[in-house]
Amino acid sequence: MAVGAPFSPISTLAKQTYCCEATTDGTRGVLSRFSIKFFPKDAPVQPALVIVYFGGNDSMGPHSSGLGPHVPLDEYMENMRKIATHLKSLSDTTRIIFMSCPPVDEIRVSSGTSEFFSEVVRTNELCQIYSNACIKLCQELGVTVVDLFSAFQKRDGWTTACFTDGIHLSEEGSKIVVEEILKVLREAEWVPSLHWKSMPTEFSEDSPYDLVAADGKQTLNPSEWTFHREVHWD
Repeated sequence: MAVGAPFSPISTLAKQTYCCEATTDGTRGVLSRFSIKFFPKDAPVQPALVIVYFGGNDSMGPHSSGLGPHVPLDEYMENMRKIATHLKSLSDTTRIIFMSCPPVDEIRVSSGTSEFFSEVVRTNELCQIYSNACIKLCQELGVTVVDLFSAFQKRDGWTTACFTDGIHLSEEGSKIVVEEILKVLREAEWVPSLHWKSMPTEFSEDSPYDLVAADGKQTLNPSEWTFHREVHWD
């Protein structure tokens, strides 16, 4: 389960691995101050994994009118603390990954503002402040965190490659997020492991209705095939 701002990489990961049910729960412009409603404690089944991303909207600079999505840093940290504490209380087996605020392409953000919007303050200085705060909090609470601010900037030409408009992720940007999540799942000493290669494949039984092999005498079970995937995840 992924919560926060709408995040396409989670759906991408689920489609590629198809060994679990993934849910993305977030809306446009969502802020950390509206977060707890996404995690009902009385749900009949609690998720095995929750990936939390808040910060992109929270880290926008304050508007001169006092309106807008900006969440002050102290409130953001307290909101994230409440999220982590609440998630830890859901189940002994619910695993948690936080993702920090990624950078933006400041040039495209500043030049691409619509005539319908007033001033939009999105800077990498602010993004890094909120990213560092998220990382520091997760280290304090013992929560696994992905440093997206650093991960994106390791890619050559990240400002143009990782975003469609300077903010929202392109296919390349989504791949980076998925790679970082998979790295955590691969290296985590969680029992059971949540890395896709360690998870059982559903409906993996042999069937006489599968495609027939070249010898014409047997069928081929395709449940573990990966060659057809556009991206071969590790």
